[in-house]
Amino acid sequence: MAMDPKLKTVTQTVGVVVLMGGLAWASVPFYDWFCRVTGFGGATGVSEVASEDVLEQTVKVRFDASKERDMPWEFKPVERQMEIRIGETGLAFYEAYNPTDRVVAGSASYNVTPYEAGGFFTKIDCFCFEQQVLQPGERVQMPVTFYVDPEIVTDRDAKYVHTITLSYTFHEIDLPEEHAALEQGTATDKNLN
Repeated sequence: MAMDPKLKTVTQTVGVVVLMGGLAWASVPFYDWFCRVTGFGGATGVSEVASEDVLEQTVKVRFDASKERDMPWEFKPVERQMEIRIGETGLAFYEAYNPTDRVVAGSASYNVTPYEAGGFFTKIDCFCFEQQVLQPGERVQMPVTFYVDPEIVTDRDAKYVHTITLSYTFHEIDLPEEHAALEQGTATDKNLN
């Protein structure tokens, strides 16, 4: 029993649209996983513990900060660069300041350059793992604890890296519910006075 040619064309077209939609939906999580596993695109590694091996070779780590265009905070690294031994645990701080008269929530995205070093730059703890909420006029110093994996010295491309730049970009996000309710209550109190 042969299928009507028009119905066959419609069925194939719908099948292609569904397949392409499924691939598009799956591409973001797959790409994120791929970048974390390979360090592609400057994605970093994450560990709960420090490196067991510390080498005598050193690497310079630079710290960079930027903000999305409409992000009202001031945001900068406390220290612009440091030199650490490969495998040694480093601790750096970034400073954020909310100069506005409202509560502002932010989330940081990050990358590492050169990209060859991304898979070897490992974060133990980072302010970027959580959203940050700053009250009006609040200034905070936010830590990032990291190390450069000793395996970098045996990688075909990464072994030539002597300077790594860790960059963060802060984006404003919606306030978490508990802060949004508190902010709305404060605004109502101001209007009543």
